[in-house]
Amino acid sequence: MRPLFSLAGLAGSFLLAFPALFSIVNPPGSALIFAQVLSHRTQAERRRLADKVAALSAVVLLISLWGGSYVLNFFGISLGALRLAGGIVVASRAWTLLNAPEEEEARKEQQAEPARLSTDSAFYPLTMPLTTGPGTISVAVSLSSERPALGHGVFPFMFGVSAAALAIAVLIWISYRYADAVTRLLGRGGARVSSRIVAFLLLCIGVQITVNGIEDLVAEFLAAAR
Repeated sequence: MRPLFSLAGLAGSFLLAFPALFSIVNPPGSALIFAQVLSHRTQAERRRLADKVAALSAVVLLISLWGGSYVLNFFGISLGALRLAGGIVVASRAWTLLNAPEEEEARKEQQAEPARLSTDSAFYPLTMPLTTGPGTISVAVSLSSERPALGHGVFPFMFGVSAAALAIAVLIWISYRYADAVTRLLGRGGARVSSRIVAFLLLCIGVQITVNGIEDLVAEFLAAAR
């Protein structure tokens, strides 16, 4: 009897999800914007907001990973089509991050601007769309489409990607709570360099998901043609 839980499957799914989520969320880069838009708040206020944003980000990521692909399957979208579309979305996002991180920074700064005036900005705009916006959700849904269709591999896969999401939430918490230190350490130049490195990993993951989707669709076509 095959074991229900596989450490190799968990580790593999974690290593698939963590770099993808890290590159799209980019906690150190987002921390620079967090520190900038909340520069008028006290240290205690910023740390309370960092706690809330990290917790809310974990919820958004877990819901997207656990529920996104199942919701789309409910509407009749096959796993192969979901993987193909998701891989294209992930690859296109990675290409943008790789070539124009400055545009991504400017967009996030504009999205986070309402936090200067709002007294309760933990969910909007600091969690969504600054930290876990539509791009992050689409990447999470695309990652969840890589789950095994059936069998014992489903649970290790889902727990692995969930562990990656929680690890990202911890990094958000650390980066935001110590945003001033991150700003002094990295600066915009350092954040852009790290963003480009992890964006290349995200591009590779997007291409791999696309290839898996094409393979699934070809297999479905051949099965239907028999």
